[in-house]
Order: sequence, then structure tokens, then C-alpha cells
Amino acid sequence: MELGNPIDFTGRAVIVTGGTQGIGAAIAEAFLAAGAEVMVCGRTAPATLPSSDGRHAAFRSTDVRDPAAAAQLVAATAQRFGRLDVLVNNAGGSPDADAATASPRFVEKVVALNLLAPFYVAQAANLVMREQPEGGCVINIGSVSAHHPQPGTAAYSAAKAGLLGLTRALALEWAPKVRVNHITAGLIRTASATALYGEDDGAAVAGIVPMGRLAVPADVAHACLWLAGPHSSYVNGADLAVHGGGEIPARDLARRAPRPPSRHLDYLTLHPLSSS
Repeated sequence: MELGNPIDFTGRAVIVTGGTQGIGAAIAEAFLAAGAEVMVCGRTAPATLPSSDGRHAAFRSTDVRDPAAAAQLVAATAQRFGRLDVLVNNAGGSPDADAATASPRFVEKVVALNLLAPFYVAQAANLVMREQPEGGCVINIGSVSAHHPQPGTAAYSAAKAGLLGLTRALALEWAPKVRVNHITAGLIRTASATALYGEDDGAAVAGIVPMGRLAVPADVAHACLWLAGPHSSYVNGADLAVHGGGEIPARDLARRAPRPPSRHLDYLTLHPLSSS
């Protein structure tokens, strides 16, 4: 079977939610560079839109937590480009919060952004994609928090775990016309890396990643290109880990840490036992 160029998206249309900055902007730029028409959305218009080789993404102001607004985003994209081939549910995130004191409103907002919004946009996208001869694909951007929660992320981790479950459920229901996959993103170096990882811009944190560095947004973007392309045409309901191998277990990090000299060993060195 001839697959052609796996990164040529000429004539294809893509939506990237939260695509105006950070990882989302990198994903949008990667698809633009591959020839796609791209729609990005956010609450407010950015100063500059993602671009590549003089081509810019289109923008629509959208609160994807609102089902009607999510449906309008998809309809506007399909009307503008004549089709919709790829949806990347990237919008998400949450500040840390103590689970014991987090307000119901806070929890509802976190779950709405990280779980309900992807569901709403995907529902609308499926209605368009399933009517196309080529179908389409949905890519949900998840987090290692879905697998390994950290303190302060209870609502976020629960929502991201739900997103992974949603991915697998939709993959069962919507195949073969629409494939649905998930990316588990790890620690990523973005403009806010200092605030997230400390004043060393993540250098110390990178030491716990087997690959020895934080991911960059392009790492996630390239994974999206693969999942949306012909080389992954049989990949459905998958969870693609883009986390550099995860985190080195604490017991191994402790084993590597320098230890103070042992008095017992020092004594034996100075006073070796007699062989007689």
C-alpha cells in the first residue's frame, strides 16, 4: 500500500484548541509547516498567531467548556476550509491546589477544561469527520498526572485520567471512520518553565528523566503529526508516551546520591584484618 509522504498535510484542515501559545502553538506551527490549514482557538486573541513560511493559523475566540461554543468552533472551521481532518484537544491545565480545601467551583472548572471540553469538541468534530470519505482523527493531549498524580493535582489528575478513559471509549465507538488517540505528555520546557520547575529553568528536574532533558513543545507536535498521518492508520485508542521514559524511581536516585564515608570502612582501610 502506497502511503506517500507521512508529513504532507496539504489540503487537510486541523483544529488545535488552546493553540495560541506553548505546546498548542508548536502543534499548530508543525501542521502549518506540513501544509495543513489550521484553526486555533482561545479565550482571547493573541498578539501573533502561529505561522510557518508566511502562512498563519486562523483564530476563533472560543470557550471550549461551553458545548454550544465548541460546536460553533467546529462548524466555522468546516465552513472555512471545507472539511475537518484532525482535532487536537490541547487546551487544559490547572494551578496546584490542596485537595482538602479546593472549592467545588475550582474542581468544576478544572474538570470542565480538561475533560468535558475535549468531549464537547470531539463530539462536534466526529459529526463532520464521519461524513468524509477519508474520515478523520482526534488527538487528546494528556499528562503523566493521569498515571502518576503529584501532590496538589487531585482534580487535574482525575480529569486527565478521565481523558485517557474517554479516548479509549471514543476509539471503540467511532472507528473505523474516526480514530481517537492520546498522548501522555511529560515534563515540558515552555516559557513558564522557571515558575514550574525552579530558578534553574528545569536543569535539576531534568536529572530525574531517563532521557536527561525536559521535553520541548516540538516533541509533542511531532508525535501529533505521526498520529494524524498515514503511518498510524491502524493506531486507534492508543496512549503514546512522550515523556522521555517517565521518571527515574526515587530508590534509584537515592542509590546514586553521594553518601558520607562509612566509619567502619575507614577503620578497615586503616587497620586491615590479619590473614592469620
